[in-house]
Amino acid sequence: MTFKLDTLFDSPDKQYLDANDLSTLSQYVSSIPERMAVYRTLRDQEIALMQPIADALQQQAGHPEPLVERSVRNGLMVLRYAAMAMLLDDDGFVEERLQGWLPEMVKAYETQAVDQQLFQLLMQQLAKVFSPAQLNLLKPSIEKAKSLMLNTRETVTLAGLL
Repeated sequence: MTFKLDTLFDSPDKQYLDANDLSTLSQYVSSIPERMAVYRTLRDQEIALMQPIADALQQQAGHPEPLVERSVRNGLMVLRYAAMAMLLDDDGFVEERLQGWLPEMVKAYETQAVDQQLFQLLMQQLAKVFSPAQLNLLKPSIEKAKSLMLNTRETVTLAGLL
């Protein structure tokens, strides 16, 4: 269950949900078929979505193959976590799952330049497959992951302080 829905049901002092709570619940429930359709498409077409990105990264800037492979692997993980976050309608899911290791991987392998291009190509590729409304379901999670990957200096420093 999503964080938003958890908060609706975590209020023991309420006997019934108020109009705003019911509206939130209704919006989520009505969006489930669309979320599931997007999730299934990502699951079933993951390789078809990512292969043109990998090919373009290899050809565009002539990045070394190991960097491209690392970036694409990280991109696949981002896409999977973004899909789950979208399905759950949980904006914090991506950050929770990726924050501890992804910025460290990007920094260690120095894939920032490749990752920047990967995200541009990923958004272009997703726009070919999904409607604007469907893409908007994924964008917040992908943007959060992009921020984690491309702002590694700040993220790694903050993670070291906490």
